Amino acid sequence: MGFEEAGFESVASVDLWSDAIDTFNHNREIKTGLHMDIKEFNRLKLPKILSNDLISGVIGGPPCQGYSSARLSDRTERMQGINEDRNRLYLEFYKTVKMAQPDFFVLENVRGMLNLSDGAFVKDILSRFGKLGYEISYQLLNAADFGVPQNRHRVFFVGLRNTQFVFDDSKVPLVTSKEALSDLPLLLGKDVGSYASKPKNAYQRRMRDNSPGVLNHEETRHSQQTVETISLIPDGGSIKSLPDEYWKIRKFNKAFQRMASDKPSLTIDTGHRNYFHFSENRVPTVRESARLQSFPDWFEFTSSKTSQYKQVGNAVPPLLAFHLATQIVNHLKKS
Repeated sequence: MGFEEAGFESVASVDLWSDAIDTFNHNREIKTGLHMDIKEFNRLKLPKILSNDLISGVIGGPPCQGYSSARLSDRTERMQGINEDRNRLYLEFYKTVKMAQPDFFVLENVRGMLNLSDGAFVKDILSRFGKLGYEISYQLLNAADFGVPQNRHRVFFVGLRNTQFVFDDSKVPLVTSKEALSDLPLLLGKDVGSYASKPKNAYQRRMRDNSPGVLNHEETRHSQQTVETISLIPDGGSIKSLPDEYWKIRKFNKAFQRMASDKPSLTIDTGHRNYFHFSENRVPTVRESARLQSFPDWFEFTSSKTSQYKQVGNAVPPLLAFHLATQIVNHLKKS
């Protein structure tokens, strides 16, 4: 979505999870989402696409798990610490880039991979994609620095031909959780299609642009005991703000955290049980989580509510993607 907003056209989008593809296609007139294995896409679909289209870029976030110095052997792959079975998706992403020969590629991953197996992943990216003729830059980015109301750290690799990509270090003003959500209805029910107020700031106006109303804003019901426990946690507090008996039950430092109203949100993950609304004694709705990820309000998530939370948590914030795509466009124009 962020790249489309920057002027790119999606030719194909691939995922093995049908729920993600259903939501992707539900929100587009031209339904380019493909529910299939990336290996089959490379074998069956990509050659046909390349016969009709000149691909500008390949973007994705394949998991990169199987890097272990204990698996070294004489083979080049093993010398780099690569376990081909566990890294099949990453290697298929590489194959897509190799086949398409785009002007650029973007690879996104969690921050932990930077130090995984003494940097084996980073070394392999620089070597493997470098041999295809790309100059590669990478940086750990926080979505909050790009106007997303969420502290979310992810590493991005950008490869360009004939020029080195330079990440723009300029930052925009932070958007707080309250600034992001304060126009959404607090009193939830089955019919919450209207907003609680007019937009109060530029971020809310951007999220509400072209939206028919409030979608995916359904309440999660908690037990009375859970509500009472949540009510004890102060704005921006956590389970550590409570007496020891609560902490001993959970024994998990990420459990029971309340968003700080005056700061960007915590990282939105694929669940929704461990963090709470800054003022309401409940978990955020799917729409509130989507707002904190910078999905516009017109974007509707399909399938079960549990699936919707997972879809939101798995995503790259569109606003961050837009800023990155805009920077790439500027580099391509100069090269």
